[in-house]
Amino acid sequence: MTTRDRRPDDLPELGRLLGEQQPGSAYPFRWPLPFPVEDFLVRPGELVARVAVETGPAGALLGHVSVLEPVEDVVGTALHDATGRTDLGVVSVLFTSVAARGRGVGSLLLADATRWAREHGLLPVLDVVATHRGAVDLYLRKGWVEVGTARPAWLPDDEPPVLLMAAPPA
Repeated sequence: MTTRDRRPDDLPELGRLLGEQQPGSAYPFRWPLPFPVEDFLVRPGELVARVAVETGPAGALLGHVSVLEPVEDVVGTALHDATGRTDLGVVSVLFTSVAARGRGVGSLLLADATRWAREHGLLPVLDVVATHRGAVDLYLRKGWVEVGTARPAWLPDDEPPVLLMAAPPA
């Protein structure tokens, strides 16, 4: 497998893969989304979007990740406050297809996004729902550290705050 920039013609298949994996991952947290899935995949402030694909003629999509500018909201403010930095690259919309689970696709995409952010002088950061243990455990295994918490408006009151994490030093 390899990674490449996301193309506009990838969006329908990525939307299908996102919906297919959601029951097992609970990501995105709300499903169905109250807006077009393309608006979840392609976000304002997007700096780069990458996909993992099978090598070979078929080139099946295996997953997605993007790096965003921080949004000026509760999470963005908390990330700035927690890190004391303004040069942040928010790793976002990271998911893998059901067929790609257990094959290292999530790790590949996380490394790709982290590398891209660092190459552009940004500190890689992210937020993750605390109860999404598979994602949290992946980040911890890769050396990411918890730097704080935040409570975005979309998170139900009975859920713990999202975890804010920063990439380990390069």
